[in-house]
Amino acid sequence: MREHSRDPSRGRAHHGGHRPTVWAGRATNRFQWLAAVAGAAFMALGITLAVESAWTSGITALVMAVVGCLAAGLLVLFGTLAFVHVAVKVDDRAMEVRCGHVGLPRRRIPLARVTGVAHVPSVTPRHWGGWGYRWRPDHGTGVIVRGGEGLVLRLDDGRTFTVTVDDAAAAVRVIEELLRARPPVPPPASGPAESGPATSGPAAPPAPTGA
Repeated sequence: MREHSRDPSRGRAHHGGHRPTVWAGRATNRFQWLAAVAGAAFMALGITLAVESAWTSGITALVMAVVGCLAAGLLVLFGTLAFVHVAVKVDDRAMEVRCGHVGLPRRRIPLARVTGVAHVPSVTPRHWGGWGYRWRPDHGTGVIVRGGEGLVLRLDDGRTFTVTVDDAAAAVRVIEELLRARPPVPPPASGPAESGPATSGPAAPPAPTGA
């Protein structure tokens, strides 16, 4: 499930004045709210057990049940809320990815490190092992909040970074334009030329010898 922003300033590049080129987009997965509700239910169950139990027998098992419910609820609740949506911003310096309502986790990739970018029409959480901030040896690193289109950055260390975002093709065009516009990298400065053997002036005449 994804949601396109109604804000006309999103999902396209801006030009004008001294303002740098900016593209902004996002992707949303509303199914994550269902998982968040399940996490809240686990927390509610743990609190209910802690409050309404007599605590007269089987204390160890009861403590384990309460702690387990609360831990599972917190893990599911905050783990899903962090990836309900992702916001992506591109300017002439970097691409920044922020997750969830508080913007964490966050990833900022300078364009100086980007060697290429590609549009991917179909990114599936199944190929990444689920939603969230993922890493796979054969896929690199990615922020996956829903199935659908996304973009892939190729970095100067040979790694890749994938993010699911709506209108990813527009983001790819902007990044390609910025990569073409950046100044070429100057060649490494060469050291001073090696000098040959030192040469002397004209040879002095031999000193006269005595008789």
